[in-house]
This record gives sequence, C-alpha cells and structure tokens, in this order.
Amino acid sequence: MAVAQQAEAPIKATKSIIGAYGSWAAGLASDPPALSIRNGLSKGIEAWHAEGRAKALECIAPPDIGTTPKVTVNRTFEFDGLRVEELSWQLPYGRSTQAILLKPKNAQGRLPAILGLHDHGGNKYFGKRKITRTSDELHPHMVTHQADYYSGRAWANEIAKRGYAVLVHDAFAFASRRVLFEDMSEIPWGPSSTRGMSDRDPESPSSIKAYNQWAAAHEHVMAKSLFCAGTTWPGVFLAEDQRALDVLASRSDVDAEKIGCAGLSGGGLRTVYLGGLDPRIRCAVCVGFMSTWDDFLLNKSYAHTWMTYAPILPNYLDFPEILGLRAPLPTMTLNNNEDQLFTVSEMKKADRILKEVFQKAGARDNYRGGFYPGKHKFDAAMQEDAFNWFDRWLKQ
Repeated sequence: MAVAQQAEAPIKATKSIIGAYGSWAAGLASDPPALSIRNGLSKGIEAWHAEGRAKALECIAPPDIGTTPKVTVNRTFEFDGLRVEELSWQLPYGRSTQAILLKPKNAQGRLPAILGLHDHGGNKYFGKRKITRTSDELHPHMVTHQADYYSGRAWANEIAKRGYAVLVHDAFAFASRRVLFEDMSEIPWGPSSTRGMSDRDPESPSSIKAYNQWAAAHEHVMAKSLFCAGTTWPGVFLAEDQRALDVLASRSDVDAEKIGCAGLSGGGLRTVYLGGLDPRIRCAVCVGFMSTWDDFLLNKSYAHTWMTYAPILPNYLDFPEILGLRAPLPTMTLNNNEDQLFTVSEMKKADRILKEVFQKAGARDNYRGGFYPGKHKFDAAMQEDAFNWFDRWLKQ
C-alpha cells in the first residue's frame, strides 16, 4: 500500500517510468502471451491448466519446504463470540510461523474455511494482526491500519462469525517471520545498515517505525538474494501459503472441499498465486491487486513490492491469467476506482481478460469483477460482497 494520492492516468504512450525504453519493452511479450487461454483451447481446459501451472511454477520456482508441518496449539480462548486458537509451526528455516485460527465458539461439525492472507501495507513488523482481533486491546498501529483499509473491522473475525473456520498466518518476512537485526551480520553502510538497530522493546511505536523503514530498504536485498538462491519471492510466498493451507485442510473441524482464500493488496497478490496454482482453493477473492504486466512495466512498478515479480512469466501469461488458471473455479476481484497503485484502464483490461478466460472455460458466471468508489481499501461494503460470494460457493 502507498500513501494516499490522486489516482493517475496511464503515462502517455511516448513516455514511461523507464523513459524511451517503455514501448520497446512492452512489445517484447506477445499479446496474448504464449500460454494464454485467449489463444484458444485446442487441447482442452485440463491440458491448459497443466501446461499453464507447470510454466508458472517453473518461473516462480517455489522451494521444496516439505509437507504439512507439525502444529502446536499455544493457547485457546473465547473472544467476541469466537473460539480463538493461537497456533505455531516450524518450517525447515527461520523462526516459527505464528498463526490465529478463528471459528464460532459453538460451532459443531466440519466448517467451510477461509485462508485469510494479510496485506503488505509497508509494515513488516505486523502480519496476522492486521486482519484479526483477539482482545479488546488493539495496538495503536493496528487501530489506524484497520480504520484506514478495512472500515475499522478485523475482516477475518467478521467472516468467521458467519460460520467459517478462518486461519491467518504470518507471511514470509512479516511479524514472526520477519528478519531480525540480531540474525544479521552488521552491514556497515547504506540504508540497510543494522548499525545502531536493536530488537529490544519491539512493540514501541518508535521501534516499529524504525524497523519498517529498515525493512523497506532491505526488501530489494531479500529479493535479489532469493534470485541468487534459485527461487523468487512469489515462489516462497506460495510454498509457505500452501503449508498453511495444508494445516487448515488437515483439521478435523474443516471441510477440505470447501476452502477459500482472500486478501487485500499484498494479500490479493498472494491470492493470485495461491488461487491460480493450487486447486484446493475452491473460491478465491482478490482485493486491490489486479492489473496487467503492462501497467507495472510502463506505469506502476515503482509502487509495488518486489514480492510481485516473476521473471520470464509475462512471456507466457498476463498477470490476471495467473489467477485465471483456476477457471472454472469461482473467482472474484474487487477494485477501487481511485486506487493510487494502478491505472484504472489497466484494471479494467485485467477484468476483461478474466471475463474472457472464464467465458472460454465455459463458466462465465463463476467470475465476478467489481469496481468501487475510493482509494486502496477493502471496506465494509466490499467485505460484504466478498462474504456473500463465499457463502454462495462454499455453503452449498
């Protein structure tokens, strides 16, 4: 997410954020790209799924991090009509992943479920707490964050109250999975220097501000290092989100055939990759992160995290077609007409592409794209539309 500003029109065709090279670069990939369903379905949709997913996975190169991790239940309690479980699991690297499971306190039997994917928001100190609430005392940063982007609501709690089991975990490099100063060799120069930095008193506003400023400058370092390791940030996100999906699907109180996922901004980005590449997600809602590779290339790449990009993939699929790989499974995108992170014309082009993808898959009614007034957000009205979409497809 970025500081609010007036939405911008696309940069003129003769100009771009990479200067005179824009039109040349935009012409390198074919339109439609090589594996686009818009080129036709000569081999059938199942063959297209297999080929498209295989190529996308090849490009993002998710690391092998094993299968379902062993889950520890650290605490259980009730809050606001919900049963809350504080969970953790250890992946083969880094500190343990912390997560929250929410469900109605009197729920019985197997429930439909949602994997809630938290946003980026320029704030890596927080993760799951951005979209949950487990006590009456909320950190001041989260009071502001939820007010700015979610109409003051913890949307994971709100959908749990409608009869869902909802799992929200800290993503790679956020909150419990963030990079700690104590784990780094001191960098003696530049904006990523850890000199004078400390992990002590981490919840203080000054410590959080200092950490997030440092983490923003460190993001390109992490992305480049992941490239050097033979993987990508989308690949690591996918691998870790799939392990969380394993955890959710393996629960005795969850109907593994009725699992959805959703998220705003960075959570919408994760929805694109997880929803497009793992068919266990039976219903997906991408909020505030749907446009085209051309929009990033020519107009907006500076506004987005390194977590977005998958080298070479644009030769094979346009950005919305990654999510489109899930067709004909139910899919929704929610957009804001004054979203400062995208150009409206390219958001609408992405919506048209997804409509065509689902039309060719014989499931036009299984896709819905919405446009709302306002800036970058997942407000109460958008939440209600998303929740109703989940109810339609996961409560049948």
